[in-house]
Amino acid sequence: MSGTMNDVGETPSPALAMFEDALGRLPDGYVDGSFSGRPWGVTVKRSQDGKRAWLYGEEHGGTEIVSFNLYRLAGPGAVLKPCEMSSTKVIQFVLGFEPLCRGRVACLTVARE
Repeated sequence: MSGTMNDVGETPSPALAMFEDALGRLPDGYVDGSFSGRPWGVTVKRSQDGKRAWLYGEEHGGTEIVSFNLYRLAGPGAVLKPCEMSSTKVIQFVLGFEPLCRGRVACLTVARE
């Protein structure tokens, strides 16, 4: 995704909107799913005030990981802070990750059963 993130963490709003929408569909806590046809486990945590989201994912049976923090600013916009990887990798992962359950409510229902 060319042009989605620069070195100071500024993301154009269309790319960030798609990214935040995909992140918003993931449930809080742990969920299994797939990315690029491979199994992954992902944990998402959100602050109570909604100003920070954290994601950590590991490829099952592999060596790949994805990790980042997303900070929502007082005004419009957010800052994506990947952990030791490119923002492009993070964005592509969140856009392409498919949880085994669909939608935040469905994932929460499955987790409770």
